[in-house]
Amino acid sequence: MGYYNDPPSRSKKPSRTGTFLTALAGVLVGALVVWLLFSTVPGLAPGNNTATETATGQTEGSTSSNAVEITTDVTEAVEIADDAVVGITNLQEANNFWNGSQGMEESQEQAVGSGSGVIYKNEDGRAFVVTNHHVVEGASGLEVTMSDGSKIEAELVGSDIWTDLAVLEMDGATVKDTIEFGDSDALKQGETVIAIGSPLGLEFSGSVTTGVVSGTDRAVPVDLDGDGQVDWQAEVLQTDAAINPGNSGGALVNLAGQLIGINSMKIATAAVEGIGFAIPINSAIPVIESLEKTGEMVRPAMGITLIDLAQVPQRYRQETLNLPADVKEGVVVDRVVENSAAAKAGMEQYDVIVEMDGEPVGNILELRQHLYTEKKVGDTMTVKAYRNGEEMTFELELVDDSAI
Repeated sequence: MGYYNDPPSRSKKPSRTGTFLTALAGVLVGALVVWLLFSTVPGLAPGNNTATETATGQTEGSTSSNAVEITTDVTEAVEIADDAVVGITNLQEANNFWNGSQGMEESQEQAVGSGSGVIYKNEDGRAFVVTNHHVVEGASGLEVTMSDGSKIEAELVGSDIWTDLAVLEMDGATVKDTIEFGDSDALKQGETVIAIGSPLGLEFSGSVTTGVVSGTDRAVPVDLDGDGQVDWQAEVLQTDAAINPGNSGGALVNLAGQLIGINSMKIATAAVEGIGFAIPINSAIPVIESLEKTGEMVRPAMGITLIDLAQVPQRYRQETLNLPADVKEGVVVDRVVENSAAAKAGMEQYDVIVEMDGEPVGNILELRQHLYTEKKVGDTMTVKAYRNGEEMTFELELVDDSAI
């Protein structure tokens, strides 16, 4: 119809009274809107200072930024534990030619690697740190970097290659926090855990990653001497919390901020993601205590050197060992140490061990696992072996391995 394009129609000039009434009505409507706004919107009513308090210093029309403090179970656990987690620098001697007037070589200590550690005790002015053996291996000097960046010289009390644990000692005067041990046996799959350490170096010290317990009682094969042969089965916790080089020796904690594992290793291949391992604290405590007291992990010993039966050619199995045809697994005694537990029990060279305390022993790895994890110095162990085709049983009273 072209309604909006029509020219405005002419009308009579309004009276002064009508104009006044129209203006008055506009004022009343505006006041009503303002009153409704203040009475219905939180924080705008008279006497409510919320807006002022949350936007302090803001001027009308400016954009405000409100600070909100977020607290979770994870942040609380980190606050409890993080000051007890430290960085560890491995210092080793290196020769540098001094170009002075005397022209001589000087021996200086240089940093060759770094890892993490956890302060677990501070008594009588001395603080103790647990870390991994491989973090401190070969060190001529050790330096601990605290959570505030300060550095303290440390001494190696002792280390154990089999469990990959080490204990350091340092001045505890400036140490503020130590960590509390938890119970790794009480962990459940799916339970939240937090890894704290220094991945990739001290510049990332105090880094926090979170994940869950992916598995307990995992056994991971370990080559200790680099010869390509498995020497040991490490009993570890599996987690998907990110563990990277430099995290080694750091803390794996639960939501109570308690230490339940020592971060140790990860599977690092292109096809694998989120598989890291930590030494359960319940397994670590006896080693930590032994290292702290004696400087070494005292283990029971049989007093023999061994060869896997699998490495013995069939010809020698028949001619030298004279084994029954159905004996295909076991451990051959290569040498018996004089006056050792094995010697006193009557064991001899070429005896083939097939059982220990009623448990089958198929190789050296299984023998070590039984001896080192299930027995202690002073225990008696029953060994079943074959000698020249005849089954025999021996009773060994285990002794300190350092005594052999």
